[in-house]
Amino acid sequence: MGSKNSSSARYVQGRSVRKSVLGEAHVAKAEANTDPFDQPFQELITEGAWGTVWAGDHWSKRERSMVTIALLAALGHYDECAMHVRAAKNTGASRDDICEAMLHVAIYAGVPAANSAIKVIKEVFREMDAETQAGGN
Repeated sequence: MGSKNSSSARYVQGRSVRKSVLGEAHVAKAEANTDPFDQPFQELITEGAWGTVWAGDHWSKRERSMVTIALLAALGHYDECAMHVRAAKNTGASRDDICEAMLHVAIYAGVPAANSAIKVIKEVFREMDAETQAGGN
């Protein structure tokens, strides 16, 4: 990426946390697909989301994962929700944790939001189970 921000301590820390949560392959793909148009955005989320919010030491990655999944589901951001459900295998958030998060979404953000997210989450679980049965990660 090579811009002024990609060498900051917060960026370096954020990149490390991002890789630990989303996996090295995901981060490598995101970086490979980065161009001058979205480079500032990638730097922003690497420093802000991953280098500040996810790098904090008050909550565990498991807790951050559950909150993130619930917020994404509540806001209807299903692609991002699915990505974080996949990443839960790296954060320690279990399927039971994710189920509980969806119950909170249903009560505090509405049944339709939870219902739509649950459909997406169940599909992610099916894909993950199929990968496991096929010998993948």
